[in-house]
Order: sequence, then structure tokens, then C-alpha cells
Amino acid sequence: MPHWGRDLRPRQFAPATGGWVGRRVLRSAAALGLFALLPLGFAAPRSSRDNTSADIAARARAIRRHAIAVDTHDDTPQRMLWENFDLGHRDPTGNIDIPRMRDGGLNAIFMSIWTPGTLPPAEASRRAFQQIDLVREQVTKHPADLMLATTAADVRRARKEGKIAVLMGMEGGHMINDDLDLLRKYAALGVRYLTLTHGVNDDWADSSTDKPAHNGLTPFGRSVVEELNRLGVMVDISHVSDKTFYDALQVTRAPVLASHSSCRALCNVPRNMSDDMLRALAKNGGVVQINFHVGFLSQEYADATKANADRGKQSISDMEKSCGENEACQGRGYQRLSDEATAQGILPVVNWQRIVDHIDHAVQVAGVDHVGLGSDFDGAVMPRGMEDVSHYGQITEELVRRGYSDADIEKILGGNVLRVMTEVERVSREMKRAK
Repeated sequence: MPHWGRDLRPRQFAPATGGWVGRRVLRSAAALGLFALLPLGFAAPRSSRDNTSADIAARARAIRRHAIAVDTHDDTPQRMLWENFDLGHRDPTGNIDIPRMRDGGLNAIFMSIWTPGTLPPAEASRRAFQQIDLVREQVTKHPADLMLATTAADVRRARKEGKIAVLMGMEGGHMINDDLDLLRKYAALGVRYLTLTHGVNDDWADSSTDKPAHNGLTPFGRSVVEELNRLGVMVDISHVSDKTFYDALQVTRAPVLASHSSCRALCNVPRNMSDDMLRALAKNGGVVQINFHVGFLSQEYADATKANADRGKQSISDMEKSCGENEACQGRGYQRLSDEATAQGILPVVNWQRIVDHIDHAVQVAGVDHVGLGSDFDGAVMPRGMEDVSHYGQITEELVRRGYSDADIEKILGGNVLRVMTEVERVSREMKRAK
């Protein structure tokens, strides 16, 4: 079976890479069974005493009362676009709504503005503006619960007022249509990160899941990074090729963001970050936000999808035909098909604790100041026990259980990305003054 999810949209099998070419990403052959050799929680300091479950839960609640929990990648705008979805009611499907965000203790959420990289430029930008309008409309409809945020200070103010901060990130540089003026318009409407590529190359940067065409960033791509710095918009290096990543680090004056990426050492797919990349990101001052998608968390799952690549083709084709262009429908369809394959023993169960295994590894390699959470809710296949955002609090409990300090947990939950935002804003002010 292929990896399923909006981030991993199956389309055709690519034997040379051992995976599936998707509208969102290309599979790669995975190393065999490496994850099983790694002990759980190896990066975190262990507590000197055994806490009871009640102790752990109480401490986690206390941490969440003070922390600002930020999720930097959620694809719920697709539901708004295709299904007129309203965040205000508890929904029996999908991963995100206001009641479940309250249950999970999520304080700030980056809504992903995304269109397929294969769309004509005019249609891509039209859909992007439509999604921006829909996100802003949700904030207007629910003023008691939501606040539009564009700065780290806005996020902190929303927390003090008991509201959920709603931010926007744009997933894919193709949506700027090779036009810096269009990028400036998106920024003026509140977009606060740009993912340089998506699953396919754009005209100025190579993707991690496409055949290299530019050897990283083109000269125009470098000007995009410079303009993002000037605008105070974070440079997001999730999805980009390794060469694009290093080129972006060479150009940027501000810390970068990996809005939803996990660790290649634990699951060897090109969308994840290598240890060398994690170290370079830390040196830059940036942050990697761990992705919850099962195909990025588990080597066993990645291997099984490769080994069973042909078995799900017809079911996937039927589901996609039934959903048509409705990307939200397709996202739920991939989750359902993955769950069915898991129940049949075709794909392995991936438990939610694997998220924290990736946190552990990233902390060990990059340091605790450079790790956060970017779930990919409503756009990927979630692990067992993390079916929606209402389960978010379990991560805090697991971090307590593995011996992290309160201060370090607060950094991982959101403090680190707020630090990056603050520094990006500072660099922007300096660049504007210099002109």
C-alpha cells in the first residue's frame, strides 16, 4: 500500500525510488528496520524517580496552563474550501475544530494555504486567495474563540485572552507565480511562512520529491528568500531538496522553519531531515516541527507500503474518482484505506508515541531549542491514539514521562517557534530600516 495522506498523495508507482509519486510527495525506498534498533526515549534525560500516572497527568496539566502550544501545519482550509466547513462545531470527522482544539490544549494553529503544484498559475493563486479569505472569515465568525495573529506578540496576547491564535502559512512557492509583488500581497493578508516548494519543483527551487531541475535555488529563488526575510515571513524548508535547504541557509539572514518534517534517521524518506540537516538548522537558529504522518514516523510502515505498492491501487483509484477534486474528501479516504490495510495486517500499526521518538532524536541531534510540533492534521494519516487534536495533551504527558523539564517542554510545545518568529520579525525591521 502507498503512504496515504494529503501530504502523500498516491498517483503512480515509481520503481526507481521504491515508492509512489503523489500529488503531494514522492516515496523513496526505505532502509530496512532501522527504527526497531533504536531505544525509546534515548535522547531525553530520565527522571530520577518513578512518577505515578496521576503525578504525570497533574504535572502535564500544570505545564499546559503556562505553555503556549503551537501547531505549525494544519490542512483544514481544504475542508473550508471544498465542504464549507465551520470550525465552531465538534465534527465527527477530520482532525480539527474549536471544541477539539480546546480539549487538546492547542493555543495557536497555522492554517496551511495549499494548492496542487500542477495547477495553472492563475488557478493556483485564485484558490490561494480564496482559502485566505475563508480562514479570515472563520476568525470573524468566532470572535470569542479565535484571534487572527501575524506576530509572536499576537499569539501571546491571544493566549492571555483565552483565545486560539489563528495564523497562516503558504505551502508551496508555486503559488507566488514567480512574482514578488504577489508574495507581498500574501504577506499583507497575514501569511507568515512560505514553504519554498511542495511535492514537485517550482520554477525556482527543487523539491525533495521531484527530479532535480535547478541544482537547489535559482537566482530568483535566492531573491525570494531575501524578500521573505525583508517581509518578516518565515522561510519554510519542509518539502525542499537537500540542496535547496542548504542554499536557503546560505542566503537567509533569519532563522528558518521546517513546518512539518520528521527525522530521516528514524524513517528514511526524502521528506524527513537528515542529522546533518538538523545540525545545520540548529546552527542557523531555526526549528524543526515534527510531522505526525505515519509514513514519516515509522520505518516499518514505509517498508510495508513499498512492499505492498500494487495492492491498493484500485481502492485508491476508486476513492479518488469518488471524491473528485475535493482534497478534504481524499484526505479522509487515505486515512480510511490505511486503517483498513492495518486491520488486515497489510500495514503495521503505528502508535502515537512514535511522534515523541522523533522529538527525542531531534533534541539529541539539534538541541531542545530547535524542536517543535507541526502535525499535518487534516492532511495526512495519523498514528493510532492521535486521531485528532483532542489527543494533543498526551504529548506533554509523554515528555514528562521521558524526563523532560517543564521549561524544555514549554519550548517544544511552542516556545521555540515563537522565538523564531520574534527573530524573523527583528530581521525584517532591520532590513526595512536599512533601505
